[in-house]
Amino acid sequence: MKYSFSRVFVTLLFLCALAGNCFAAVDYDQLFRQSSDLMVQGDLDGALALLRQVPAPAPGEDASAFVSSRMQAGRIHAAQDAPEKAIAACQEVLKLFPDNSEARNFAAALKEQLKPRWHTVLSDILRFLPVLAKGALMTLLLVFCTMLVSPLGGLLIALGRISRVPPVSGFCWFIIWFFRGTPLLLQLFFIYYGLPSLGITLSPFVSAVIGLGLNYSAYLGEIIRGAIQSIEHGQMEAAKAIGMSYGQAMRRIIIPQTYKRLMPPVGNEFIALIKDTALVSTIAMVELMRAADQMFNTYFNVTALVLAAAIYLVLTTIFTFIFEKIEYRAGIYEQR
Repeated sequence: MKYSFSRVFVTLLFLCALAGNCFAAVDYDQLFRQSSDLMVQGDLDGALALLRQVPAPAPGEDASAFVSSRMQAGRIHAAQDAPEKAIAACQEVLKLFPDNSEARNFAAALKEQLKPRWHTVLSDILRFLPVLAKGALMTLLLVFCTMLVSPLGGLLIALGRISRVPPVSGFCWFIIWFFRGTPLLLQLFFIYYGLPSLGITLSPFVSAVIGLGLNYSAYLGEIIRGAIQSIEHGQMEAAKAIGMSYGQAMRRIIIPQTYKRLMPPVGNEFIALIKDTALVSTIAMVELMRAADQMFNTYFNVTALVLAAAIYLVLTTIFTFIFEKIEYRAGIYEQR
């Protein structure tokens, strides 16, 4: 009889404890619902007071309600522009659970907000600059390779354009017509994505140099042709009168006089080239624009784009200064 009574008594105690836990859980759920209702009504202080009623868990006790209450309190403090109190709420969680990633990351983000704005901008610049500098070097390499190819190609196109041999003149006219009449982006797409269907596969760098070189050769061809034809025709006749051939007259008399007239438009083309290199990012070339885009898509930080714009401005400014000096030196004997 005693055994049965003891057994019943223990069973009742167990059921009471289980019921108490259930009621506590229900109380927590109702507390969270009430705090949510207060937040909807705009009473953030009342919601904080309710959340603070959730006590710290005892060892071995379920801590989910405590963690949820403190993280919600931290978010409310952050919304009230009180990052110090929000960090304190996160620290309560980290004190019991140092590996809680939500509290750790939230606290780290709040600490970043407490830093001065200039400190944040400086850290962003130091983080993005190495990657953007590497992309800028690739941009400069593309520019220099195009500057080596396009003037020579432009000169050949210009000489062919003014040639009296109809097939040569017609072919050069077609090159100018096609490459000036279609977008550079389309030309890059055709070289990199279209040629493989014809059995010709090129690397992104080679495709970029070919596309930029052909496009700028066409533009420079018209510029050089205009500069050559602006020289008085009598100078060619005078050169022939003293026994020079057509090639000698062009090389020694006509073309040297075009340098002064070529510098301004050629300088403008090469400055535009610096910006047009951004188009090669569409054919998997990681240059300045592609690097900035990757940084922005990774961190969603506009500082990467602003820094890329600053680098482009620095490069164009340097090239503008260089071409102004070359223009001055080329026309130094024509100064009045």
